Amino acid sequence: VQLVESGGGLVQAGDSLRLSCAASGRAFSSYHMAWFRQAPGKEREFVAAITSNGGTPYADSVKGRFTISRDNAKNTVYLQMNSLKAEDTAVYYCAASKYGQYSSWGQGTQVTVSS
Repeated sequence: VQLVESGGGLVQAGDSLRLSCAASGRAFSSYHMAWFRQAPGKEREFVAAITSNGGTPYADSVKGRFTISRDNAKNTVYLQMNSLKAEDTAVYYCAASKYGQYSSWGQGTQVTVSS
């Protein structure tokens, strides 16, 4: 599956953004999908996931502020980000997993939150 993220941008602290990840290929609904992020000088970290049956684990740092969802009819996964903070600034990546590993990755979309 190939993934293309969109929706990043420059916002102020407290604002909201919605990221989208469009997937090409078959059987999108059978994939576990996730968002990761990487801030400058830091390692890539898990943000949120949505499993093929709708489970939604979140990183503690975003719980209550971010919501992941998917539209299988549109082969798209979303990340709604509310109450953004400066520390949310990062490149956000979409990833897909079918057999236990996230083997497909998008190119990333930059999110910058000014304080």
